[in-house]
Amino acid sequence: MNILVVDDEREIADVIELYLQSSEYNIYKFYHGKEALKCVESTPIDLALLDVMLPDMDGFEILRTIRQKHTFPVIMLTAKADAKDKITGLTLGADDYIPKPFNPMELVARVKAQLRRYTQYNDGAKNKGDVIDFAGLLLNRVSHECTYNERELTLTPLEFDILWLLCENRGKVISSEELFRQVWKEEYYKNSNNTVMVHIRHLREKMGGPTGKCDFIKTVWGVGYKVEE
Repeated sequence: MNILVVDDEREIADVIELYLQSSEYNIYKFYHGKEALKCVESTPIDLALLDVMLPDMDGFEILRTIRQKHTFPVIMLTAKADAKDKITGLTLGADDYIPKPFNPMELVARVKAQLRRYTQYNDGAKNKGDVIDFAGLLLNRVSHECTYNERELTLTPLEFDILWLLCENRGKVISSEELFRQVWKEEYYKNSNNTVMVHIRHLREKMGGPTGKCDFIKTVWGVGYKVEE
């Protein structure tokens, strides 16, 4: 698998490269954003690790450009611990966020977790019955395709997981804690609710089209989210 690493701190980039290569990944390493974007257009990338602070453009701008055409997982790396930066990255379509300094083994584990989640939706061997079709929405877990009111939506793996879970349990309220545990496969912690809220908002914006408004996903205040039957 091909992993894009973009970080202007060469020592950090080298460490990431070393650990990921030991797990037999192909690494495309860059210290500038523009060079990295050229690589994305010419090389089939499976996952990207993006530093926020770069000399020519910030990681958010790279992420925004990637999400115009690609749905592969993106993990943001940053020395900033500001919650605002984390929310910005998640809103733009990041799948995970790792603050510096980090444990290289933990980074490798998160990379593997994101790749597992992503590849399961691109495995043509999955059952062709994995389709949800109702109320103008069509979700296909074989092809990872989503259309809503005859308009194709480009969803990240996490967004697809959230929508699938809500639709699979339509009529039922799913709490933020349950959503986080089932989609992220991690323990729920203090800021997890904000992470869920950001992804729900992003889904609504995509399903709402030009207006950005969509009533498909309902908020049940103080409880969670649901999709009507």
